[in-house]
Amino acid sequence: MTLPHIPDPMPGDAATADAIETVIVPRAKDIGGFEVRRALPSAQRQMIGPFIFFDAFGPVMLRAGQGMDVRPHPHIGLATVTWLHDGVVQHKDSLGSDQSIKPGELNWMTAGKGIVHSERTPPKERSTGQKVYGIQSWVALPKQFEETTPAFEHVADSSLPLLEDHGRKVRVIAGSLYGVRSPVRTHSDLFYAEVLLEAGAHLPFPPEHEERGIYILEGSLTIAEQRHEAGRLLVLRAGDAITISSETGARFMMLGGEPMDGPRYIWWNFVSSSREKIEAAKNDWKHARFNIVPGDEKEFIPLPE
Repeated sequence: MTLPHIPDPMPGDAATADAIETVIVPRAKDIGGFEVRRALPSAQRQMIGPFIFFDAFGPVMLRAGQGMDVRPHPHIGLATVTWLHDGVVQHKDSLGSDQSIKPGELNWMTAGKGIVHSERTPPKERSTGQKVYGIQSWVALPKQFEETTPAFEHVADSSLPLLEDHGRKVRVIAGSLYGVRSPVRTHSDLFYAEVLLEAGAHLPFPPEHEERGIYILEGSLTIAEQRHEAGRLLVLRAGDAITISSETGARFMMLGGEPMDGPRYIWWNFVSSSREKIEAAKNDWKHARFNIVPGDEKEFIPLPE
């Protein structure tokens, strides 16, 4: 499919000249040989639409015998969104899901009132070694769905809409953008997409959603004559129609949606509109009241003290 026609902003338009509200430089942290760059939450911004957590991990080359081992841990009040650029990860959860995820495939796990999952390198890739590069993000659930029944959905790359023309590719991962919609079920009005721009290409970014962000993975982007390098999260002003271009070619994520229905508290792996629910989840995990992950029962991540 090709992209719909969206007129570029007029040159000299005052709105386009001040389109960037905030530039977030993620905090880098090494976790056992993995570099993780956390863009959300930050001191400058907690959320963009319902996106309350955004980690880019890697790229890292794991040698034969090495692997990623995120032991079983709990979530409430959110949906986890796993998107890989390189590598294979095995997802298991307390619903009994056992799913490998590869680049271009979507894992969407709705925690709701409570779920436990693990993410590990599969045996084959652990024995041979592999490059790993991806994004883990969390989408906070609206109040009416915070206690929903946990669910898991895996969507193959062939089922995700791809818009392609004039040196630009837009893969709509979740929600709706540019007139197309991902098949994954979400609980709020949002969008999430991966974009590839060839050198010299440009892409209008419609203002249809109130809160919008761009995370630059590779290359650099130019917006309103200002250049932004990889490893930055750009928060856009509401209502501004902008055009994104790249002299170098770039890969980036587009994310956002409508504002949440009130503030959210976040502690460890828990998100909620209620402090009391977070305290209850902490107590439940401490006393082993969450369900176990079938096939991964021997280990778990303890509650931080």
